[in-house]
Amino acid sequence: MTASTTRRTAAKSRIAAVGAIAVAGTMLLAACGDQTKNGSTNSSASAKAPYAGLLPKEIRDKGVIKVGSDIAYPPVEFKDKSGKTVGIDPDIGAALGKQLGVTFQFENGTFDTLITGLRSKRYDLAMSSMTDTKDRQQGIDSETKKKVGEGVDFVDYFTAGVSIYTRKGDDQGIKTWADLCGKKIAVQRGTVSDNLAKAESKKCADGKKIAIETFDNDLEAQTRLRSGGAAAVSSDFPVAAYAVKTSGGGKDFQIVGEQVEAAPYGIAIAKGNDQLTRAVQAALNGIIKNGEYGKIISKWGVEAGAVTEAKLNGGS
Repeated sequence: MTASTTRRTAAKSRIAAVGAIAVAGTMLLAACGDQTKNGSTNSSASAKAPYAGLLPKEIRDKGVIKVGSDIAYPPVEFKDKSGKTVGIDPDIGAALGKQLGVTFQFENGTFDTLITGLRSKRYDLAMSSMTDTKDRQQGIDSETKKKVGEGVDFVDYFTAGVSIYTRKGDDQGIKTWADLCGKKIAVQRGTVSDNLAKAESKKCADGKKIAIETFDNDLEAQTRLRSGGAAAVSSDFPVAAYAVKTSGGGKDFQIVGEQVEAAPYGIAIAKGNDQLTRAVQAALNGIIKNGEYGKIISKWGVEAGAVTEAKLNGGS
């Protein structure tokens, strides 16, 4: 829903003929009544969407912010049984939309293509459990350290670390990343878990490297683990905790060891879109202040990752 930015003005009454005083007076009173009504309407719209005026005009006019997201990462973003997109990110997106007077329209895409989608303007922003890192800010490939793009700006909205989980009752002695040497791990392609697995494998002795199998989404990695095709899966802590709690009624998986690499999730916006970045940051601070953010975080049971301020590019 787009907040109206056009203020209607009362039509000027024109006296058609000398002596038509009564008619003109009636028209003038009606005009004054319209001004009061319209002023009230615009005040109401402003109260409902207090940050709408901060958005770029083209987005205000469309009334929609297109959000790139890998919608297969419960509980952060996923499809429920009816096919509706739900989760932490869609709920926060809806709350931000109310503050900005627009609809956050989530569009599905594989995780490793989301930043490219921002550059091509397929999406206005990406919101997909994306960790805010300096490499992503600067457009650097985390593995090769080569410049691959202009980078993105992040509005940080959550904090999460990385966890390892195994089949329940079959941890194969895995407690830390070092214990994965000589074993296979399943991860989602392009994620921090993917990058971390590659970095940790380099520390293993020759002949004992970590075998890394990558997938388009985390649910596919879970399927691999469930079937015994991998010793473990690594994903962000909220996702790992949700999988452990829900898969097989809590009988499929278990988390091993402690989460590591705690870092902020960020809403990613292509460099140069400073007006949109400031608008999203202001709206996020708005829902933190009015308590809506806290309600969403509590609803999904992830209070440990809540932030108290929407920082810009806070990742390291």
